[in-house]
Parts: sequence; C-alpha cells; structure tokens
Amino acid sequence: MNTKYLPAFPILALCAALLLARQPAGAADQAGAASAPRPALTVAPVQARSEHWPRTLAANGSLAAWREVQVGTEASGQRVQRVAVDVGQRVKKGQLLAQLASEGLAAELAASRAALLEAQAAAQDAAATAARLSGLTDAVSAQQIEQAQAADATARARVAAAQARVKADELRLSYTRVVAPVDGVVATKDAVEGGLPQPGQTLFTLIRDGRVEWRAEVPGAELGAIAPGQKVRITPAGSSAALDGRVRLVAPTVDPASRMGRVLVDVPAHPGARAGMFARGEFVLGEAAVLTLPQGALLLRDGFAYVFRIEGGKVRQAKVQAGRRQGDRVEIQAGLKAGEPVVAQGVGFLSDGDTVRVVAAK
Repeated sequence: MNTKYLPAFPILALCAALLLARQPAGAADQAGAASAPRPALTVAPVQARSEHWPRTLAANGSLAAWREVQVGTEASGQRVQRVAVDVGQRVKKGQLLAQLASEGLAAELAASRAALLEAQAAAQDAAATAARLSGLTDAVSAQQIEQAQAADATARARVAAAQARVKADELRLSYTRVVAPVDGVVATKDAVEGGLPQPGQTLFTLIRDGRVEWRAEVPGAELGAIAPGQKVRITPAGSSAALDGRVRLVAPTVDPASRMGRVLVDVPAHPGARAGMFARGEFVLGEAAVLTLPQGALLLRDGFAYVFRIEGGKVRQAKVQAGRRQGDRVEIQAGLKAGEPVVAQGVGFLSDGDTVRVVAAK
C-alpha cells in the first residue's frame, strides 16, 4: 500500500467544511422547502348520491291541430259583404264569420211566403166547397161532389208545395250567414269582401276548441313502452317552458321506410304552442334509481366527462359517463360509485396527481 497519498483526505474534508460554512444561513432551509410539495388548491369534497329520477324516452315531432273544421257556404252567386273575424280569433258555435249578399234571396223568400198565403186561402175555399156539397147529396150529383173533393185535395197539395218553397228559400237565405259550427280558433281565412265564393268552397278553417296535439315520431322498437294516458313533457321550439301532455293514441303501424311510429299527445292550451311548430318531448315511462353529482363536479374536456377523486391529500382524474341533467344535478352512468368523495367545484384548475388541502363543504 502506497502511503504517500494519505494526507490528501484530511485536506479535502477540510475544504468541504469551509465551503459549507460560507453558504447563507437560510439556503439549506430554502432548498428543503422547494423540494417539499405544496397544496395546489383548497377543495371541498362531495359524494355521488342515489336519487329516483323519471325514466324518459326522448322524441321529436310537430304540433298540429287536434281537429280542423272547414267552413264554407252553399249559397251560389252571392258576394261577400262583410268578414266578421280574423285569423287567430277565438269564436263560439253559431257566431257570425262572414255575411253574404242576401237582398235577392230575401225578396224571393217574401214572394214564396205570399204564394203560400194565396194557396192557403184557395185551399180553405176548396175545403169549404167540398164540405158543403158533401151534405147536399140529394141536390147535387155524385160527379159534382167528386169534383169538389178533388179540388180540395189539389188545393191542399198546392199549400204543401208552397210551404216547401218557403222552406227552401229560407234555407238559401240562411246560407248567406256563414257561422261557426263549433267552438274554436280561426286558423285560416280565405273569405274576402267582394269575393264571389262558389258552393262548397272553404272560406275559413277552425281549430276545434283551440286544441293542438303533438305528433311524435318514435322508433318502432320503443312503441311497446308507450301507452295511452302516460305523461309527456313537451317543449315547443323557441320556448323554455315545458308543457305536460298526455298520450292519446299510439299508432298501430310503423312506417316501413323510416321504421318510425307516430304517437299522438294531447297538449294543453298555451300561447307558445301553435299548430305547425316543431317540438321536442320526453315520454315519462316510470322512475329509476340513478347516481348523481352536482354539475360543478364534472370537467368536460375533448368531448368526455371527468371527475377528480380525493385520495388522501391528492386528487386522481377519473373518466365517467354522464347522462341526463335535472336542475344542477347530472346523472353518472358509469365510472363512479356511490359514496366516493370527489372534488365539488373548481375542477378546471386541477390536474391528475395534484396535492390539495381538503376542507369541509360549507
């Protein structure tokens, strides 16, 4: 062993000690603090809880009139004198919608009534003559009696014909008053003042009782879960208020091209629900237990949903499958169990593995 190098070891140790002595007093503490992990965020925990939510089936469709009633006139050659209603107006059964010219028909009716009076007078005279001759069998011939009786019968027939003409003229005159056959709302108005409508032409279209229905398109495979009387939540386009409807009819057939079936739903009267509008809806099929979290506990990133599990003093990012939303709660379909603590809010400032300081939720 070569001993000439042994004195160098004490010298090196002495140099190291001198270097340590020249460092600032707090340098060692600062180095230790820099290496120690510090909490990234103060967080409050929340646990997923089980709730009973309605089971629903979403569908799209259009609002339409429950019943449409077309209103026209049988009058021929009579011009429209006045239109009494407008589109959107609610009307009652028997209310005047339009008035056609009636002067000519009124004059014909007056003539028919005068002819009826004349026929009745002639019938009375013929009846009196026949009765008088029938009592004079010894003074008049049988032929005269038969002639008087025939004249009586003819006069009575003329009275009946005159009465029929009066009724026909009264009916024709009534056609000049176009009235609402049912209670409803005016949907369309084709009557124009001065126009010359033809018999059978539609002048107005009414929505009976002002009722509309939602005609939902539902996949054929889902029709078996829907039955008349079920509750439906309907949201018309452009409206934030949901309406509560009831299933009235489930179509017995499915469109072979689209494989969709139609479900008719009664919709309550509402200013925001108008025939022809598009609407979304949810059929309420029952209730089921679901796992939910506050919406603030979810981080949406790249089309996926994440939560941050609290594991001691650290957080771990976990992917979950989010479902329906109800109020500020979100359904968690997979990726989390009931009772697992996760960060309640502020998840956008966290990363996987961050150290946190956990405090009780307020």
